Amino acid sequence: MKKYVLFDHDGVLVDTELWYFRAGERALADIGMTLDREQYLRDMPEGKATWAQARAAGVDEPTIDRVRVARDAYYQEYLRTEAIEIDGVADVLTELSKHVRMAIVTTSKGVDFELIHEQRQIRRFMDFVLVREDYRLAKPHPEPYLTGLKRLGATKEQTLVVEDSSRGLRSAVAAGIDCVIVHNAFTEGQDFSQAAHRIDTLAGLKDIVLDPG
Repeated sequence: MKKYVLFDHDGVLVDTELWYFRAGERALADIGMTLDREQYLRDMPEGKATWAQARAAGVDEPTIDRVRVARDAYYQEYLRTEAIEIDGVADVLTELSKHVRMAIVTTSKGVDFELIHEQRQIRRFMDFVLVREDYRLAKPHPEPYLTGLKRLGATKEQTLVVEDSSRGLRSAVAAGIDCVIVHNAFTEGQDFSQAAHRIDTLAGLKDIVLDPG
C-alpha cells in the first residue's frame, strides 16, 4: 500500500485542459493566427504548446508577450464561467484521506489555482500545494515531483503520482515514482507506455492506492 499520493491538478482534479487550449486559440486568433490542436497536443509533452506554433509562424517576442497576457485573461474568464468539475473527485479524496497523505504538484500559476479553488473544497484534503512559482524547472523535468517528495518527507517507493498527460508522466518517471494515468479526453492520444497503471476515472485510484501488495 502506498502512503503518499502526489496529484497533478489540471485534467486530474479539475477539467481545465481544454479551456487552456481554447484560451490560447482565442488569443492567437486576435492576431490572425490559427492554433492547430493536433500540433498543440504533440508539443505538450515538451511544455511548448501555444508559443511554439507562434514562433514557428514568425511571431516576434514582444507580440507573444502581449498575446500571452490576453491568453491568461481569457483563461481566467473560462475558469469563472465554464463547468470544470470532474464528477466524483471529492468522494475519492474523502476516502483516500483516511489512509494516505496527499498533495498537489501543478504547473498552474498560483493566481489561476487560487481562482479555481475559491469555491471548491479540494485543498482541504491536501498537505500542501506546489504551483509553478514553487520550483524552477517545469514538467517534464523531475524537479516538481522531487520537490513534492522532499516536502512530504517521503520515499519514491512509498509514493504514487496521478497524471493525465505524457508531460506529467515523464516528470514522474524521471523522478523515479510510479505514475497512474487517469483518462482525459483531451490528452488521450498521448504516449502513456511508461505508466504503472491506467484508469478510466479517479475512482479507480482507490484500488491501486489501498492494495496491500
